[in-house]
Amino acid sequence: MSERVLRVVIGAAPPGRLDKALARDVPEEAALSRTRLARLISDGAVTRDGLALTDAKGPVAEGDTLEIRVPEAAEVETRPEAIALDIRYEDDDLCVLMKPAGLVVHPAPGSPSGTLVNALLHHFGGRLSGVGGEKRPGIVHRIDKDTSGLLVVAKSDRAHHGLAEQFAAHTVERRYLALCHGAPDAGDPRLLGTRGVAKEPGATIRIETGLARHKTDRQRQAVYFGSGRHAITRLGVIERFGAPPTAALVWCRLETGRTHQIRVHMAHVGHALIGDPVYGGRRRVAAKALPAGAAEAADTFPRQALHAATLGFEHPGTGETLRFEADLPQDMADLAARLRGGADIHSTSA
Repeated sequence: MSERVLRVVIGAAPPGRLDKALARDVPEEAALSRTRLARLISDGAVTRDGLALTDAKGPVAEGDTLEIRVPEAAEVETRPEAIALDIRYEDDDLCVLMKPAGLVVHPAPGSPSGTLVNALLHHFGGRLSGVGGEKRPGIVHRIDKDTSGLLVVAKSDRAHHGLAEQFAAHTVERRYLALCHGAPDAGDPRLLGTRGVAKEPGATIRIETGLARHKTDRQRQAVYFGSGRHAITRLGVIERFGAPPTAALVWCRLETGRTHQIRVHMAHVGHALIGDPVYGGRRRVAAKALPAGAAEAADTFPRQALHAATLGFEHPGTGETLRFEADLPQDMADLAARLRGGADIHSTSA
């Protein structure tokens, strides 16, 4: 495989570790993300005086001259498939699309085909520059298989690098809509007494915890304090259903984007998402508080009722601020209509 060699001189006052120093000082036109650089380091592709540097956390000093061997982009083995896509925006650097519930993002042993990546490879038709060393769409963030909503996908390494930096800096706007059990109340002593929960202006509820794999169930994430990846979710109620409220439509804004973050945080505060098979347990809504048939519709909803409704970011090529919105998908809209039936409406701004 052919490769190119980059020569990087570490500038003044470098960060205290190799990957961060390279991410700062590598030429912008090289379009190498910190994730890609970390992979190149672990592969032995970064050298100093002919010696490979394989520890991304290793020390580096001002004036060090490093060489990076970057393999040219390779064709991926994943096959293109003609799967319909709902594209909301596209240019030479990126595209924004609406992912339906049920569509897996990445091929995996259990789902090698029929995924979003298969569909994107067909849609782009080879019009891709290298992302992470391969000619593939750059998935900068993910949405669970059974969550619907907006995704941005990089078509070039430059876009992948720029978008990844924004996600790492938590500057991307991500607002979700969800239907949950019960109705979170910013004045509820029980809720405010839950560890990691605080009230903010405008009846906004802030949840801050660590998140990591469950100690005994590796398919689940769990809340931890003092360990795990830092996670912050803010939420507010848009509409309450039932008297007393037995379900609610809420908005959730992500400051961080961890695996299953909203689902875990909502369960942590006692308001698991309707239809969530992993974190919702066997919880059922109170039929007496709702219109006829509404409780059954909620209890048989076939997926977690979660939708990525708003996505905003700075275009990594032009600097333009882009913002997209996607209405509730039909299944969630239908469930909300079934739950609504004369309920009082209480809203807080997001």
